[in-house]
Amino acid sequence: MPSFNFIKKWTAPESFRANSVIGSFTLNDVKLEKRFKGKLPLENIDWQIGAIVGRSGTGKTSIAKQLFPDNYIKNLEYVHDSILDDFPENHKTREVTKALCSVGFASPPDWLKSYSCLSQGEKMRVDIARALCMPQKLVVFDEFTSVVDREIAKIASYAIAKAIRRTDKQFIAVTCHYDILDWLEPDWVFCTDDMSFSKKKDGDQNLSSKSVSAGVAFGRCFGSIII
Repeated sequence: MPSFNFIKKWTAPESFRANSVIGSFTLNDVKLEKRFKGKLPLENIDWQIGAIVGRSGTGKTSIAKQLFPDNYIKNLEYVHDSILDDFPENHKTREVTKALCSVGFASPPDWLKSYSCLSQGEKMRVDIARALCMPQKLVVFDEFTSVVDREIAKIASYAIAKAIRRTDKQFIAVTCHYDILDWLEPDWVFCTDDMSFSKKKDGDQNLSSKSVSAGVAFGRCFGSIII
């Protein structure tokens, strides 16, 4: 059972402004530290998609790094003139383009761009497609949908969830956005606001009307191609 119990500490800087705040708000005896404690009872759950969600400052990133240090994905390196060449060398071109399409980035002209030329939403989808091509079974993705429009975030979450469930991968989204949970449909959610864990109840089904509307919106927003 993954569990965590750690303290983050910081030291007040010795500056005029910092000392002014300390004096004004009587912070001299206040401990500049925060404890994070909880557990994720995953050992008896058959799952593919999980979510760590909560407000900013509640420890999402620290907890994800603490529990899954070898699976935490952020700031992937991009060095080529085309994003296609930044994917693992052992993947065939067809496998790369299929991965890109599966997460809602089905635009061949844009595949020829470098990563720096993409929009924030395109970058997120490329990051996830690339992460799903990595050999590791578990992918922990931080700042999930944080840089995209909320409607696009929902539709992308729907597409990404479908892509993951077609593989044998496990995916944990780390996010401050609660609005994508109905679209990502995770098997479990850990909320750092109150350190609570919940899982999908047995027999829960996908929301069919939402899935249909998401599929239509997906086609309109991202298009579809066959490769």
